[in-house]
Amino acid sequence: MKNQPTEHTPKSPDTSRTSDTTEPGKGPERAEPPRAPAAPEPSAPEPSAVPEAAPAVSRPPRLSEVSAGGESVRIREGGPGDVPAVVALLDGAVEWLVARGRTGQWGTEPWSARPEAVERVTEIVRSGAPWMAELGGRPVGVIVLAPHGSPGVPPAGEPEVFIRLLVTDRRFAGRDIGGALLRHAVEETRRQGRGLLRVDCYAGGDGALIEYYTRHGFHPVERFAVGDWPGQLLAQRV
Repeated sequence: MKNQPTEHTPKSPDTSRTSDTTEPGKGPERAEPPRAPAAPEPSAPEPSAVPEAAPAVSRPPRLSEVSAGGESVRIREGGPGDVPAVVALLDGAVEWLVARGRTGQWGTEPWSARPEAVERVTEIVRSGAPWMAELGGRPVGVIVLAPHGSPGVPPAGEPEVFIRLLVTDRRFAGRDIGGALLRHAVEETRRQGRGLLRVDCYAGGDGALIEYYTRHGFHPVERFAVGDWPGQLLAQRV
């Protein structure tokens, strides 16, 4: 706190200067009239108190409990700290695809072994809204939502929510974890007041991914390509 300004107290007028003695040859000395008290100097106004900024309150992450394959799965809001878990999920997916001879989608190398791939995942997570699916406290899936499409995807021409990434732990296949994350994406799109949810996927091979998204309410919109990687754009009105 700043010190209070000191208040100036005016001097009292000196009224003791009347004399009862006379000098020879002079009449009695006339008393001086009392002087008007000096006006007090104006006090400096007290500075306005500036309220201290309230400390930032960290918002707890949003989460929900959903049923997937008859089990309770927790879907929580993620963040940059989840990048290692997301990369591990992608590594597991590559291993599963390679074991089945489906190498066209993500190649044969683990994502964690390619620095540029880890950097790409980090950018997707940081720039979007990641949601982690957990079963017994263990990450078993992730979906990343964004307000725009992936590079190379035709623009929507209207406000949208776009699924930048969806991957689940293949060791828990058949428990509808991916379906639970897609249903969560629909609810998030509605919560944001947007009517369009889009996703892109690998369009090569046997077209299994296109069929998967069609089963979950999406319909094919158009094909596109990023280099020699064939893609399919799908959309769903919510």
